[in-house]
Amino acid sequence: MIQIAGAVVFAVVITLITVSAADIFYGKPEQTGRGYTVDVAGTPAATTTTEGSMGEHSHDMGKPVDITPYLAKADLKLGAQIIKRCQACHNFEKDKPNSVGPNQYGLVGRKVASVAGFDYSDGMKKKGGAWTFQAISDFLTAPASVVPGTKMGFPGLTRPEDRAAVIMYINQTFSDKPLPVK
Repeated sequence: MIQIAGAVVFAVVITLITVSAADIFYGKPEQTGRGYTVDVAGTPAATTTTEGSMGEHSHDMGKPVDITPYLAKADLKLGAQIIKRCQACHNFEKDKPNSVGPNQYGLVGRKVASVAGFDYSDGMKKKGGAWTFQAISDFLTAPASVVPGTKMGFPGLTRPEDRAAVIMYINQTFSDKPLPVK
């Protein structure tokens, strides 16, 4: 009996030491708001926002940032890096199944909440319209603010340059007919 108790105490101590060592080497993750951030090696840091801290380049719910000028100079390599975060929950390949979120192939220009077989939130079903360049940008700025009740836990991308990069990368890479920027 004493040997079992000693083994349990030893296992707990080893676990605590391992967790403490990991915190020292890697740091503790900060929980700064709704959702979570998926860190991907090589992607720019500090592009997400949380509720209540929108950042200087973000969109104010009363004054959306016009994404059009940013689309013209979008960095597709940056978009390819940032989209790795999205791939934690979304599939982007044609004819592939939905994941945690709906498949995003052909996103730009398609109707909102229109992917067959995906169970959208009531908020997303009520949104209506189409995923225009501007609608995607607005949504990616602060998903929960733009579509209350969305199932998407991602806090958002504050920088319009990041949103434009992601949008154009999706438009150019994951579409049968990329839409022109007007």
